[in-house]
Amino acid sequence: MADKKTLKVRLVKSPIGCKQAHRDTVRGLGLRRLGSERVLEDTPAVRGMINKVSYLVLVV
Repeated sequence: MADKKTLKVRLVKSPIGCKQAHRDTVRGLGLRRLGSERVLEDTPAVRGMINKVSYLVLVV
């Protein structure tokens, strides 16, 4: 089980003008500014967060 699945997530749209909960979710994913990327572990919690703000992020 040494090989953990990962997802690369990029913020492609600004969360300005979105609901506060969606802005908090983007921050929770570790994305700060437009174009920022994070490599995250593929867990149900992370997938749920990505699904919630799918219109703001791109999974690479």
